[in-house]
Amino acid sequence: MSDLQASQKVMKHYLNALLTDDVVETPIQDAKKQQLNELLAPVSAPVKAAVSAKPVVVAPVTAPVVKAAAVAPVTPVIEQVQVTAQAPAVKAAAPVVKDYRKGRFQALFFTVAGLKVALPLKALGGIHKIMPIKSLPGQPEWLKGVMLYREQKINVVDTALWVMPEKYDQGLAEKLNYQYVIMLGNSHWGLACDTLVNTIALEQDDVKWRETEGKRPWLAGLIKQHMCALLDVDALIALLAKGMNSQH
Repeated sequence: MSDLQASQKVMKHYLNALLTDDVVETPIQDAKKQQLNELLAPVSAPVKAAVSAKPVVVAPVTAPVVKAAAVAPVTPVIEQVQVTAQAPAVKAAAPVVKDYRKGRFQALFFTVAGLKVALPLKALGGIHKIMPIKSLPGQPEWLKGVMLYREQKINVVDTALWVMPEKYDQGLAEKLNYQYVIMLGNSHWGLACDTLVNTIALEQDDVKWRETEGKRPWLAGLIKQHMCALLDVDALIALLAKGMNSQH
């Protein structure tokens, strides 16, 4: 097995483990069905019970007794606390259902250091041959720099480093062969990739979808037959704009 094939095997293993939130260093022995069932386990934050406000009562105040003369009795004073009615809860806006969650849709498959990744074709902003990239100081390591294409400045992401920073080393970096830039929607962000595989029509049942929010919002789901990640492009753009990598 060549060094490149070994690196690809490690990265494929890492992605499979990443999708199940169980990163290990030995080969995965679980069946694909178990991987799919564990993929999108929800991550829920504990909910604190609301604390009801109680009226505050001030203890009665008794005047001191003066022996020299009779003193009129003092009536206890109770402080009245005005309780403001709690405003009705505002209903959260219904989540936006993306176009590719309705019936059959097309997905573009591409590879990064041997890993196969896909994104919905409707979320594709374009594909460019990679050109000279100018690095920028003070930016995240996964940002290779800016590529100029027809007066458009494109922020090019080192996709392998962004997806799996823990597995990225100098040896892997030297083996990468980025040839294309996959544009994300209408943004100025582009993912560097090695090869373009093909475009495949998928049914809704072909994907194990993420149904609840949690870690890795950039992961829309897992394409079962190909065992590869399907990207949520909107969430990915939001993370890139905040300077975050795939671990968030």
